[in-house]
Amino acid sequence: MARFAHIADAHLGGWKQPEMQALNFESFKKAVDICLTKNLDFVLIAGDLFDSAYPPIEILKETFAQFKRFKEAGLPVFIIAGSHDYSVSGKTFLDVLEKAGFCKNVHDEEEKGENIFLNPTVYKGCAIYGYPGKKSGLEIPEIRKIKLNDAPGLFKIYMLHTTIDKAKGVLPIDSLETDLLPHAEYYALGHLHIDFKYENFIYPGPIFPNNFAELETLKQGSFYIVDTDNNTSPLEKISLRLKDVVALTIVVRNALSATGEIIQELGKRDLDDKIVLLRLEGELEDQKTSDIKFKEIEDFVKSKGAYFMLKNTHDLKTKEVKLDIEIKEEGDIEEESIKNYSEENPSKFNEVIPSLMHALTIEKQEGETTESFNARLLDESRKILRF
Repeated sequence: MARFAHIADAHLGGWKQPEMQALNFESFKKAVDICLTKNLDFVLIAGDLFDSAYPPIEILKETFAQFKRFKEAGLPVFIIAGSHDYSVSGKTFLDVLEKAGFCKNVHDEEEKGENIFLNPTVYKGCAIYGYPGKKSGLEIPEIRKIKLNDAPGLFKIYMLHTTIDKAKGVLPIDSLETDLLPHAEYYALGHLHIDFKYENFIYPGPIFPNNFAELETLKQGSFYIVDTDNNTSPLEKISLRLKDVVALTIVVRNALSATGEIIQELGKRDLDDKIVLLRLEGELEDQKTSDIKFKEIEDFVKSKGAYFMLKNTHDLKTKEVKLDIEIKEEGDIEEESIKNYSEENPSKFNEVIPSLMHALTIEKQEGETTESFNARLLDESRKILRF
């Protein structure tokens, strides 16, 4: 009947480090290269092509160039929006790609009473239905109302960017009940960054790991090629291996001696052209995390020929400062805490603590990238600290 690629969660533009952002895009480009050599009928992208509804212009230019290759090869691309490239306003750069003739968004709905009916995009004996992912799982109650307008005799593909019950594990989040979804021969899923198969419900994994933890577990990106005529083995997993990952976890007790210890451990490994993941754990005795000379560690890693190093100090703790505070009024906890701390730890910095705490309460706006939000937060903090 049909042979197609199932891709999801490219998150182009998502990494803030230029080296990792380039590698992310290189992985997407490699997926395009493979698709163009596999004699496919079409390509599905099940959401989060971009990491934001408004990606940087350079990412857009590079993405358009890759979609142009699909068009010149006569290989159709069918897409839906994901929770990252979806916008409440309904305007995203996926629309620009579609208007340029590079792809088709298959989300086509009509409301009838309390239900939502999806119309199919018909191509090569397949009826392709789709519904977008939204922020905070808001698509889930809507998907529960969905019915598929019939397409007799066609192979039904249902594209969704959401969480299904069989794949969420122990996560305390809402999820779709797979048994209650309208029937389809293939469910092309996105959103969860896992390689997961349950009957005909498939998550292909991200095109490239999107953060430190995913690099630790996944190491590389992936997608699937589906052959509906192959009854024995219809799924072919395509791994997108670009760089090997060296993951190192070190327990630190003394920040002053940690730099040498970390470099010694790194020196035992082959780091040439590798992504180095340095995870630090433990509780520091009388020092701060900043006492570890990360610049010296990074310079050593570069001297060993590593492609890039990422560090994670989330589980590296310092001993808590114990404050003996008597709170007179429950509503004055913040004010009393600052006052008592300032009295016990006199410093000119104490004068700006209230303003700084207020600045740190600003919220991320809808459609704003993490990088843009962090820059805005940093700018406000610098104004208060006057540097």
